[in-house]
Order: sequence, then C-alpha cells, then structure tokens
Amino acid sequence: MIGTFAPRKCGIATFTKDIFDQLLIHQPEITAQVYALDTRVNAAQYEAVTGFIDCDSPASYAQAAQRINAAGYDAVWLQHEFGIFGGPDGEMVCDFVDRLAAPLIVTFHTVLESPSDNQRRITEHLVTRASRIMVMSQHGRDLLVDQFHAPATLVEVIPHGAPDRPFGREELMKERLNLSGKQVLMTFGLIGPGKGLENAIEALPAIVASHPNAIYRIVGATHPNLVREQGEGYRDGLQALAERLGVADHIQWENRFLDTPELLDQLEACDIYLTPYFNLQQATSGTLSYAVALGKAVVSTPYVHARELLADGAGVLVEPKSSEAIAQAVNRLLDDADELNGTKQRAFAAGRKTIWPHFAAASAGLVRNTLNRRVAPPPVTAAPSLAGVWTMCDHTGMLQHGIGIVPDRRHGYCIDDNARALILMNQVRDIIPSERTRWSIVFASFIQHAWNPDKQVFRNFMAFDRAWCEDAGSEDSNGRTIWALGHTAACAADADIRSWGRRWFETALPGFAKVDSPRAIAFAMLGAVHMLSAEPGHVGAKALLERGGAMLAHLLHHSRRPNWAWFEAVLGYDNPRLPQALIEAGSAFGRQDWLQAGLETLAWIAERQTAAQGHFRPVGSDTFQKEYEQYPFDQQPLEAQASVEAAHSAFLATGDRRWIDHGLIAYRWYFGANDRGEALADLKTGRCRDGVNRRGVNENCGAESILAFHLAYASLIEMLSNAKTDGLERMLIERSTGKPVALAHS
Repeated sequence: MIGTFAPRKCGIATFTKDIFDQLLIHQPEITAQVYALDTRVNAAQYEAVTGFIDCDSPASYAQAAQRINAAGYDAVWLQHEFGIFGGPDGEMVCDFVDRLAAPLIVTFHTVLESPSDNQRRITEHLVTRASRIMVMSQHGRDLLVDQFHAPATLVEVIPHGAPDRPFGREELMKERLNLSGKQVLMTFGLIGPGKGLENAIEALPAIVASHPNAIYRIVGATHPNLVREQGEGYRDGLQALAERLGVADHIQWENRFLDTPELLDQLEACDIYLTPYFNLQQATSGTLSYAVALGKAVVSTPYVHARELLADGAGVLVEPKSSEAIAQAVNRLLDDADELNGTKQRAFAAGRKTIWPHFAAASAGLVRNTLNRRVAPPPVTAAPSLAGVWTMCDHTGMLQHGIGIVPDRRHGYCIDDNARALILMNQVRDIIPSERTRWSIVFASFIQHAWNPDKQVFRNFMAFDRAWCEDAGSEDSNGRTIWALGHTAACAADADIRSWGRRWFETALPGFAKVDSPRAIAFAMLGAVHMLSAEPGHVGAKALLERGGAMLAHLLHHSRRPNWAWFEAVLGYDNPRLPQALIEAGSAFGRQDWLQAGLETLAWIAERQTAAQGHFRPVGSDTFQKEYEQYPFDQQPLEAQASVEAAHSAFLATGDRRWIDHGLIAYRWYFGANDRGEALADLKTGRCRDGVNRRGVNENCGAESILAFHLAYASLIEMLSNAKTDGLERMLIERSTGKPVALAHS
C-alpha cells in the first residue's frame, strides 16, 4: 500500500490506515504492508511501516520501487491525490508507477472535471498503468471512463468505508461531553479555505434566533500545510467573524486532530452534520461517510459525494456559498422532530452499505481481481505448430506485423524477420524436407534481394508492393543478417543452401568492417562462430570474431561499475546477446578472460531479469535510453529468446546446469510465468503475442514475436539434448511445470 499514513494528520492518511486495519480485522488472509509518503523531516515517526518515501525526492521513489519489486508483492495499491506526491501537481508519481512490476491498483481520491493540462496528463498516465482502478463515487467512475479513457471493466466503485455503531445514542454522548439539552451542529476534519465554514458561521444568527440552545462544534486542526504557510490566520478570521456576528458563544472549537474513537464519540453527540464545501467536484469525503454511517442528519452543499450519498432523503442539499440556505435547512430540521429523526434513520440505513465489514470485503475483492492468474506451463517436450509462422508468410517473405492474428500488409516486410526465419528453417526439427527447402529459399531470396551493391549493405524495410523503403538498413539489421548467413552456411540442411550462405557471408563482410554498434557486432559475431564451425580457417570470420571480442571486452572494462557489470551505461533490447557473443568468442579462441567476462555479465543480466518470485522479468522497453536504470514494461518476446539462447551458449561452454534452469525460466515466460500471469504463446497454433504490458498481453501477433517463441523452443530443446542427463524426460516434465529438481551443478 502506497499513500500517506498515520500518524500523519490528513484524510488520505486516515483512509490508508483504515484500509490497513479493516483488512487485518475482516480479511486476515490478505497481508498488507505500507510505504508511507511524507517529507524527510517527518521520516522518524514511521517506525511501524515497512518503508518510507520522501515525497519530494525522485531518488526515494526509485529506491522504494526497487524494494517493492525485490519483495515480490502480489499487488501494489496506490492512493492518489495530486497534493501528496512531489513535483508540479504531484507528477513524480508517474515515474514511480512506471518502475513497479506488480499489478497496480489506483484509488483516485479526486477526479477533476476541468483539470489543467498537467493534471490531465498525470491522470491519464495513471489510468494507463493501472490494472484496476477504484473510485468512491459513480460520478468519478463516469469521468474516468468518459474523459480519461479508462476501460470501464477496470473501474470499480467502492464507497468510502465507515464505522459501525448503534443508532440514536445522541443523549448519552451529549451527557459525556457536557452538552445535555443542546441542539448540536458539527463539522469535523482538517480546517482550511474551501470548507465553507464562514457560510456556516454566517448562518448561525438565524439558527440561534429560532433555537437558542443550538451550538456549532468545529472539530479538527487547521491543515498543517496552511499552518506552515500562513499560521492560524484562517482560524483567527473565522473566530473574528463569529465575534462580529455575536455567535461566538454558540461555537465550540476543538483545535486538534482527534483519534478515531474519540472522534466517533463526538460525532455521535451531534444532531446535524454540516459540510458546506465550496468545491463541488469533491468526489469523496470521509467525514461525510462517517456522519451518514452513524445516522446523522446532514446539511450539505451538492458536491459529488454528497449528491450520491444523500440521495433518497438521507440528507438535505443546499446551494453553495449561501448562509441563508444553510439556516433554512437547519431550522426546518430542528423545528420538526419527526423530520429530523426520519432523516437520521434514512442516513443510518444508507450507511449500512458502507460499514467496515462491507468495505473490507469489497476491498479484498478488488485485490483478488487484480492478482495474476497462476498458469501451469506445458511440458517442454511439446513442440509448437509452425502454422503461426506460415500465417505471416507469402511468396515474398515474412510480413512484419499483425493486427490480432491477421498479418498487417501496411507495414510490409523487413530483413530482420526474414533473417530470423531463415535461422528457424535451419533449426526446426518437425518439418517436411521439401517445406524446409521451399521456405528457406523464400527467406534467402529476400535477403539476397535486399543487398545494395552500391552501398555494400543490406536494406531492411520493404513495402508490401516490394518497393524498398530505404537504401541502407540499420547496423543492427545488417549484423543480424550476417548472423543468419553464417548460421545458414553451417546449419542449413541443404548443401546448396549452405553454399549460398557462405557466398553471401563473404559478400557482406567487407561492408561491415566499419560498424561499431555493440549489438550489431554481437549479432555478426554469432554468425562468425557458426562460419568457423563449418570452416575453421575462415579468415574473415576469425577477424570479425577477434575484433568483436576485443571491442566488447574493452567496453566492459571501461563501463562496468561496482553495481553495474555491463558493457554500456544503458540496457537496451536483446541484452543477453552481448555476453553470449563474448562467451562464444572466448570459447572459439580459448580466451578465458573473454569467456569469464561473458559468463559474469550473463549471470548479472540473468539475475536482473529474474523476479523475486522466480519468474522471468525481461528488461522492459521503457528502460531504453535511461542510464543505469531498469523498468519492467513493456516486455518483449525477443528478450526471452535471447536469454534462452545465451543460456545455451553458457551451458555448452561450462556444462553448468544452472543455465538449463535459467533457460527454462525464460521459456516459461511465454506460457504465463510472467508479471501478469498470462500466456503469450499457443502450442496448437504456434502463435505468440507481441509482449507483456501492465494490463496483460499485447493481443497482436507479429513476426518477431512468433519467431522468438519458435527459436527459443528450438534452442531449449537442443540445450536439453546436449545435456545428456540420466532421467532427462523426468527432468523436462518436472522442470517445465516449475517444480524443483535436485541436480548437482558441474
């Protein structure tokens, strides 16, 4: 739970504490821990909470998010109000929620009809990040859905909770407070402009004229922010107003923040509760909820919460900023004992729906509806159908993107996907030889046609009408193509296709000589390793591997930090390819320094990509371009494939079976062992969704995702076959379902 919290004196702190307490009492199977928001000055008072967030410190938010992710919570429940987070309009909350991996529940305590541009941006940001949304009024729900594009199915209305006490104990409580014989009006809560207290005080002369025993109790401290900025000037002004109107003797001031039990005692002693607020957009009022649940007749301005809670005669609504309207409503109730008592009874009946047991049950339901589903992955011995691959292919090659499961021709083709598809044809086992050859030639033809002899590079993007969209593809796409060519030269089933791969590998190599992008080099190095396995003396492949190994080792030496064992200051996509290339280069040349560096960095990135719960959590695309950071979303299938294949390289180099474990963890990500508990891949169709986002999966099935799934499977099966372990079948079945198996490491 994230929010302000007791002993801080504010309404949201009380609300967060109420949730915490009432879940513990009424739903003890849900264990909650609290990270309290406040300024660093007040940090010492929060010894009982799990964590503290300095609301004005970006570093404090980042550290708290890291702790929360490391703890492996099932969900995070955040209380939102613009004023409790740091930055303009509390905008520091945006980066904070971006860092959280667990499903996020957001309670919006304020939903503005006319927000500023920044307030709208913040609200929409939270809406897109939330797995579930709670509001306390139907009006708030409608605003979120209509104005802020919240999915209606995710927004739940749970009225503000309230205590459960017997009805009609006013005289008993008045006696305890020395108020016997008085007709008691009351307002409680933090005092500040906007509460409309001046209008209530201005109504007192007319009320007292008809009811001399009436007394108005104003209970609560001045808002601490107001005291900090202006002292007690606002309260002094109200008291001066009462003196001028001659009603000072009819007002009792309780200038302190009351603990809940004492507050309820005082509230029970009142006959009429006043909330003359100016802000008609106020979506919730804890004080109003308490008053109604205790059966108090309420006179209120028609702000959102009051309109909904006081419907059906549970209170009286008056126009805002009108002392005359307040006086008329109060006098009408005090003049008619039956009407007063009937209003109280209707309020008490309405409050039965919001008492703590009901509120706790609804809150528990909100949490349960947010939790990830637990999905049992299939045994790894089950091979995916290739139908999902063929769906994305035509005579030209493999189309890039899909809308749902249907190929999207608008985006055409790219060499990246056709290079991956060619590698898959070299690796896949269960395919008719003629089909393998047919499709290998289609993908090879695309690569061949992409070559631009004038620039000595491959193009990347092709429109559906087969027109090239560029003269030169990116360095990464060229590196990936060289990888596919080297892989084809070594691994294609057809000798003629192997010969073709060798020819184009050698054709492309000179144009790649000046490329220095780390990932592009790493991709090409993987192709060079395969080229050397087919032709150990290949000069160009050796030179590429030596240059790449030296470059990666140099980058690591100059970039690593005590807590950052990496080649760059940023994490990008396909991260495990960098250590994988260094492992392969070290193994090929007997360079133990390269091999060790590759294994260390792969272990580092593998640890960072393993959640506290043990599932795979790839570096999210939100991380890109952010130095020394890691964000959990959006998660791409490419990262799981890279982790499986890099683990395979590490296992071949060391024989250490922990890499089998990591490969299995990464592979199970496709089948729901992920941060949202949802499967991306389907064995029957061979399709794979495009990623895991904060609310589940991206429903589209693009070529990159489908190929990543199939290539990850092919690599995992090859790694397990290479293990040559006794009882392999048992190990595959047990490990694929996530059950631990005791196997000694090499």
